[in-house]
Amino acid sequence: MNRTHAAAVGSVAIAALALTACSAGGASEESCTNTIMNEEATQVSVWAWYPAFEQVVDHFNETHDDVQVCWTNAGQGNDEYTRFSTAIEAGSGAPDVIMLEAEVLSSFAIRDALVDLSEYGANEVRDDYTEGAWEDVSSGDAVYAIPVDGGPMGMLYRQDIFDEYGIEVPTTWDQFEIAAQQLKDAGAPGVIADFPTNGRAYNQALFAQAGSAPFTYDNANPTEVGINVNDEGSKRVLEYWNDLVQRGLVATDDAFTADYNTKLVDGTYAVYIAAAWGPGYLGGLSDADEDAVWRAAPVPQWDPANPVQINWGGSTFAVTSQADDPELAAQVAMEIFGTEEAWRIGVEEAALFPLWRPMLESDYFRDLEYPFFDGQQINRDVFLAAAAGYEGFTFSPFQNYAYDQLTEQLFAMVEGEKDAGTALDDLQETLVQYATEQGFTVTE
Repeated sequence: MNRTHAAAVGSVAIAALALTACSAGGASEESCTNTIMNEEATQVSVWAWYPAFEQVVDHFNETHDDVQVCWTNAGQGNDEYTRFSTAIEAGSGAPDVIMLEAEVLSSFAIRDALVDLSEYGANEVRDDYTEGAWEDVSSGDAVYAIPVDGGPMGMLYRQDIFDEYGIEVPTTWDQFEIAAQQLKDAGAPGVIADFPTNGRAYNQALFAQAGSAPFTYDNANPTEVGINVNDEGSKRVLEYWNDLVQRGLVATDDAFTADYNTKLVDGTYAVYIAAAWGPGYLGGLSDADEDAVWRAAPVPQWDPANPVQINWGGSTFAVTSQADDPELAAQVAMEIFGTEEAWRIGVEEAALFPLWRPMLESDYFRDLEYPFFDGQQINRDVFLAAAAGYEGFTFSPFQNYAYDQLTEQLFAMVEGEKDAGTALDDLQETLVQYATEQGFTVTE
């Protein structure tokens, strides 16, 4: 993760998180969504938006006499982050424990908003998590969150569409391009896939597969940030996708809109390059075609002799600096998803991909058959290897701002206003200027 905190540059995160800001109050004045099993025990407030999370909370409270979780859904993603940011500025109103995506940990750690969990035994559970997952939440011996679920990536595809048009399942990006052209030449009504300009972490993962390391940020140098978003690997990837765009081989629909969701499941896209949570997302869409035949395969590679695994998303539990009892809050962060029973709920009811090794490496999870994929063991076939190969990623302390600027550049590119290289060069210039204005010393 390579991140730190520094009051001198705290305005960086404030500016980044305020892009979608609105006023909101804290959780301390809210009642629990769940039922408290033991009213005499100390309560730890938790913000989280996991599906089926109340069942996980109930399991925790039923099995703990010394502490009870008081859970609130304070919004998903940026909605929750805005509320947390407001509480940070007010100096009160934050929960004891908060669900955060790994990509925003730096943005809050730099504001002194998170507790270093190494002081409360976090490193003692380090071996319970994958190497890449721990890299995403730690900096040296400091630990800013406990990993929960991850997003190792694979390729979900419509076997029925591939069969209809005689398409071989691509294992490389060269083969993916050939398959895209074959679909078009055959007069297929859809395209092979979508390239969303608002893909954010998705687009960054594609760049990372070609060796992109856009940011360096180290706890020992809190006011120094390295920015290298226009590297050769990123340009290679973006030139590839822009070529597919300009040839009409892929769509450029915004991700996670109603229209996009419909096209995911109505055959408009033959392929969904997805994280491990993608199958659950697909299965939850109401317009899913019951006659569709879905399968999962490894994500295509640039060099099949040297495969590179990538990750899209991932969540954590962090302890906030406003926690009444940081030690007890750290216990909750480490233990709430620390049992097989809790993780069976997470896997079966919420479609989470565990980063907790006892579940991740279990026969149950490896051999789990998914009805949406006609019983395919997608963890065994795809996602376990992808998770094992992921080595972690360094995010910037202004990641939301960086993603917003990336979206603007990609949109300009697909509209034909600039080529891929110029888009990334312009992104580099914009981020360097922004970081400098916020008080960072920038290295490239």
